[in-house]
Amino acid sequence: MLSEKYVDTGWDFRSADTKQLTHCYHNYPAMMIPQIAARLLEQYAHQASLLFDPYCGTGTSLVEANVRNINAIGTDLNPLARLIARTKLARINLQILDLYLKEFNDFAFAVSFGINKPSVVLPTFKNIDYWFDKPIQKKLAVIKYFIEHITDEAVRNFFYVGFSETVREASWTRNSEFKLYRMTEKQRAKFSPDVFGLMLQKFARNRKGLVNFLERMANNSAWGRVDDFNTIHGVPSIEKETVDIVITSPPYGDSRTTVAYGQFSRLANQWLGIENANKIDAMLMGGQRKTITPFGIEIADKTVAEISARDEKRAQEVYSFYNDYQQSIANVAATVKKGGYACYVVGNRRVKGVTLPTDEITAAFFARHGFAHIETIVRNIPNKRMPSRNSPTNQTGITDSTMNHEYIVVMQKP
Repeated sequence: MLSEKYVDTGWDFRSADTKQLTHCYHNYPAMMIPQIAARLLEQYAHQASLLFDPYCGTGTSLVEANVRNINAIGTDLNPLARLIARTKLARINLQILDLYLKEFNDFAFAVSFGINKPSVVLPTFKNIDYWFDKPIQKKLAVIKYFIEHITDEAVRNFFYVGFSETVREASWTRNSEFKLYRMTEKQRAKFSPDVFGLMLQKFARNRKGLVNFLERMANNSAWGRVDDFNTIHGVPSIEKETVDIVITSPPYGDSRTTVAYGQFSRLANQWLGIENANKIDAMLMGGQRKTITPFGIEIADKTVAEISARDEKRAQEVYSFYNDYQQSIANVAATVKKGGYACYVVGNRRVKGVTLPTDEITAAFFARHGFAHIETIVRNIPNKRMPSRNSPTNQTGITDSTMNHEYIVVMQKP
């Protein structure tokens, strides 16, 4: 057991506005709410100058660091997440943005009423006709055509972020799910989204968040950067012992059996021209199965053995995730300054009826690199969009609880 582990409902943030600033930009699976990053920064980042988030997703901790005048570096293996995170950090020129927004509004009006008929080529990625009605494909292609002709990169990315959400909402995907499930034939028959209207709604919402972000950054010299590297293999763009604080929410497990980041992003990544968009989940932690060998850490080895007694295949999947996770933590730990902190927000999921003590395993992995455990705060998950139950046996009607709590594990390098 961890030395300081306690429940604190003050970390639930049940009534908090989690869509402040540029956090409003784009929906994404299992997002860490900004209030957690903010409180961790306030408690553990006194006089900090650099934050690192090794699994930054859409950049929640990066934004919270920047508005406190702390420089921030993040990385993520999902191209869509990197796009959103970079855009959330960008100090976009409002005058230039507004010119393009007016131009798009006029363009959408002209296209909708047949005044303008741009010639576009429809994309040909696999299963496009399975997920999108032909008229919707044409409208999306027209919007992409407009975006491709925006010369200002920051503004173009702002448009692509709105486009990404619109792609998913205009598809035949059941949008209540993160995984790709197609609507029923009856639902598809009634489905007629206003594609241009959806885009304009995203722009209005996101512009408001941008204005608030720019106000907070007005007298602020902090910079933010989103890199593309895999922390399992190293942290090439950050020197050792230069990071004051790590604040992150790593994946709960391999994406195939937990939160399907790749599936959620696939359609948008395909429309954005990302190569191998259907293989992202296999690239993430635990995506490649490995042969089970002991970690030499009792809690980790005991957990894998307990699952192995029930299902060897599932044990191998769990082991593969923790093996990648261990290597990633080793590389992240090396970047932290002496006296610096690593704050990991994790979930203890269940596999085959066994609760995985990821919080304790996280602490044990960091302890291998000299880190001391400061505390683990247990919080309820009132507003994180995730399934509360799953099917551990894949048998109809047999379900089990998944994760109703998060564990905020705080470690310090002495």
